Amino acid sequence: MFLHKHPYKPFIPKNATKLIVGTLPPPRFYKGILKPGDVDFCYGSIDGQLWKILNEIFNLNLLFENSENAIQQRKNFLIKNNIGICDIVANCERKKIDASDLGMENIELRDMLFYLKEFPKINTLLLTRGNSKNGPEYHLRRLLKKEKIIFESISTETPKIHQFNINKRTVKVVSLTAPSGAANRAVGSNPEYKLLKQLNPKFNTFNFRVIQYKKYF
Repeated sequence: MFLHKHPYKPFIPKNATKLIVGTLPPPRFYKGILKPGDVDFCYGSIDGQLWKILNEIFNLNLLFENSENAIQQRKNFLIKNNIGICDIVANCERKKIDASDLGMENIELRDMLFYLKEFPKINTLLLTRGNSKNGPEYHLRRLLKKEKIIFESISTETPKIHQFNINKRTVKVVSLTAPSGAANRAVGSNPEYKLLKQLNPKFNTFNFRVIQYKKYF
């Protein structure tokens, strides 16, 4: 079994109102063996789309390289926009060294409720995946159930929206379409995507994510 630890501490600006929540970056980030184009920071995989999506939405001119400048660009953006990143998984074990959520075993979670209490301005969690097994929503549901906190459905359309109450405040939870190629099949079957694709044959899954993410970032 391979022990897969999260290589980064939560990055939460003091005035954060939104929190990006995923699971774990690919194992190579924990091992420190990066690909060309990787950025040594949260969601820094060159294969992932989160920073590419945000780059498109906010015209950030981000660097996609293993450099301190690339890291600082991302930190500056998060601070300026009061957005934090706190993935829900602290570590897990894997039989196969890959980045799949399904392959995670003996999972240890971060105490998300602790961070919500420490940063009282956070009112929105932006999950990078839905309620598939071992995804961030799956684990958030487990955590809230353990604490007997009600996870209330607000919208069943994509992206699904829920909310819960903590310390006399309401936190909205948006389960975004995963910013990875693995979710492209699900995007392709989405009725809204199909309609937009019919209207514009050049419309693609990346464009769909940009439209969706723009509403919540």
